[in-house]
Amino acid sequence: MFDEAQVTRTLAARGVVPDASQRAAIAALASLLGAHGQSARSSGGALALQGVYCHGLPGRGKSLVVDTVFELANCRKRRLHFHEFLREMNRRLVSEPRGDDRLGSVSRQWLDGSELLCFDEFHVHDIADAFLMGRFLDTAIELGTRIVLTSNYAPDGLLCDQEFHERFLPTIDQIKRGFTVIHFDGARDYRFGGEQAEAPRFFAPLGSATADALRQVFVRYEGNETLHPVTLSAAGRPLAARAAGAALLWADFENLCVASRSHLDYLELAEQWHGLMLDNLRTEWLTHPHTLQRLVWLVDIFYDRKRALFIASDAPIAAALGGLEGAHDLSRTLSRLAEMQSRAYRSTLDRARATSADMPEDAVDDPV
Repeated sequence: MFDEAQVTRTLAARGVVPDASQRAAIAALASLLGAHGQSARSSGGALALQGVYCHGLPGRGKSLVVDTVFELANCRKRRLHFHEFLREMNRRLVSEPRGDDRLGSVSRQWLDGSELLCFDEFHVHDIADAFLMGRFLDTAIELGTRIVLTSNYAPDGLLCDQEFHERFLPTIDQIKRGFTVIHFDGARDYRFGGEQAEAPRFFAPLGSATADALRQVFVRYEGNETLHPVTLSAAGRPLAARAAGAALLWADFENLCVASRSHLDYLELAEQWHGLMLDNLRTEWLTHPHTLQRLVWLVDIFYDRKRALFIASDAPIAAALGGLEGAHDLSRTLSRLAEMQSRAYRSTLDRARATSADMPEDAVDDPV
C-alpha cells in the first residue's frame, strides 16, 4: 500500500523531516498514485488528478520528494531529465514516417506502457520545445499517464520570452487546470552548508599545484596507463582530451564549453564516463552567454546522473558565477555545484571504484 506515511518514513530514515511544502507535495503525489498505486479517478471514470507540478527555488527538496515517491511507486514508471527526453523525442521524429500528426504518433509510441512519468527540471525556453512539449502533454493526458514535473519555474513563468509566451498559454492553462501545483517555498537551500568532501573536487587558481592535484585525481581512479592525450567523439564530433580512462575523462573547458557544443555532447559523455575533470577554466570566458549556458547544461546533466565533476579554474568557480547573467537557471547551477563539492554527494564514480575494489580483477566489467 502506498500512502503519505510510507514516504515520510522513508525520508526520516534518510534524516529528512519534511517541511510544509514538502508535506503538501507528498499528499498530492499519494493522491495521484492512489492507495494501491492505481490512478485516482472520479466516479465518471475520468482522471480526477492528472499530475503534480512541483516548483520553487533550487535546493528546496523538490527532486528529493519526487525521487523518493518514484522509488516507492509500484507501477510501470519512468523518470528522466528534460534534456534526455528532448533528445529521444527528436531521434524518433527523424525516423517517423510523414503524417498528419507525427508528433502525436511519436508521443504515443514513447508513452506506451508507462503509467507514471517523472520529469526533473522541467523548463521551456524556446518555441520549438514548447510546441513539442504541448503536444506530448496532450497525448499523455489523453492516455491517462500520470505525470510529475519538477521545475524552478511556476507554470506562468514557462517560456518567458514575450515573443512566444502567448502561444504556450494553452499548455500552461492545462497544467494549472489539471495538475496539483505545489510551490516549494522553504527559505533554505539544503545543498549549501553541507560538510565538504574529504578530498577537494574544485581547484583554484591554475598553476603547478593544481596541475599536480588533477594528475593525482586521475591516477587515483585510473592509474598511469591511460594518462596521455587522446581524441574522442562526442555526438559525432571530435573532442581532444588530456586523458580518458575507463571511468574518468580529463578535458579542457575550452574544448567542452567554449567550443560550439550542445547538451547532446554532454549527455553522451555522461553516458560513457562516471566522472569528468574540467581543466583550465578561465573565468573571463563565463561572461560570454553561450559559454555560460553550455556550462549550465553540463552541470545539469552530470548532476542528474550523479556523475563526479572536478573543476580547475583560475578563480573559485562559485565566486566567478555569482552575479553573472546570460544563461537560464544559473541559480540552480550554483546550488548543484555546492552539493557536488560536499561529502553528501555520492557519485557513480566513487560507487564504481568501491565495487571494483571489492571484486576479483577478472570479474570487473566496464563500469559504464
